Amino acid sequence: KPCPLCDEAKEVLEPYKRRFTLQEVDITLPENSAWYDKYKYDIPVFHLNGKFLMKHQVDLQKFEDQLVKVELQND
Repeated sequence: KPCPLCDEAKEVLEPYKRRFTLQEVDITLPENSAWYDKYKYDIPVFHLNGKFLMKHQVDLQKFEDQLVKVELQND
C-alpha cells in the first residue's frame, strides 16, 4: 500500500461488483510469499474462479467474456 494500479483496476471493475466477489490479496504479507515471488513485478493480477485471467490492467472484453462463461456454468 498504496497501490494506485490496484485502485484504478477496482474503479474499472466497480460496475461489475454485483456479478462477482473481489478478493484482494496483499502479496507483501509473509503468508502470501508464494504470490509475491510469482507476481512482484506484475501487479495487479486477476484470477477468476482460481484461474489466471490477466495482469497489469483490466481488459474489459476479456473480463466480460470470462465472467459470462462463469455465470452460464453456475446457472
